[in-house]
Amino acid sequence: MKIALLQINSAWENEAKNCRTASHLLAEAAGARCDVAVLPEMFSTGFTMNLSALSDGSTTKAFLAEQAKKFAMPILAGVAMKKPGEKLGTNNALFFDCAGHMITRYAKKRLFPLSGEPDVYRAGKKWVVFTVGDVRASVFICYDLRFPELFRQVSRKVQIIFVIANWPESRMSHWEALLRARAIENQCYVVGVNRLGKDGNGIRYAGGSLVVDPMGMTIAQLNSHLKWATVAIDPALVAKVRECYPFLQK
Repeated sequence: MKIALLQINSAWENEAKNCRTASHLLAEAAGARCDVAVLPEMFSTGFTMNLSALSDGSTTKAFLAEQAKKFAMPILAGVAMKKPGEKLGTNNALFFDCAGHMITRYAKKRLFPLSGEPDVYRAGKKWVVFTVGDVRASVFICYDLRFPELFRQVSRKVQIIFVIANWPESRMSHWEALLRARAIENQCYVVGVNRLGKDGNGIRYAGGSLVVDPMGMTIAQLNSHLKWATVAIDPALVAKVRECYPFLQK
């Protein structure tokens, strides 16, 4: 299974520009014959708390559906949106299959209090499991990473867990340590995809997207200079590790 890690530098609250940027990265991923392409949390707006900058998500969803169908490549992407008439938005991960159908939507369960996120977005209540080809997967968003109990709820059902984020450069050591810990604890691949650049609040992001195998070994780590990269994983390794070390049966 080949995964494209797309470290977009999201333009602040500029949905159209970010979709244009993402289209170039997705074309690169498709050219590399990837099985899935992954964009970070809130890729189309940046990590904004300004509800007036959000749409109902229809434009970005249509863009992602068109790109997935055009390239016959599944896409997982972070999109914040607000439905008309509702006071709060949702911070979502959307998964589209290679035919352009939106298969699942995960709403972030743990909202980051230091940013005021709980005042602006409504927390999700459910975890999701979906299939990428023949591989069972789940996804969480940024601050969710600090709560191991969320991951344990899905671990026995999946071979890979994606984490999409806007994780600040100042706490990159936490990002790396927590991704490795979640992979070791749950004996599955954990794929973290983060953004680049500086947002409208002046917060800097260093990329640092990371892929960790079921034994906690880092098999790929991007720096702040790479916009994208591909990583190949072997989902069969998950079953082998769990058979050898049956910790999840306890």
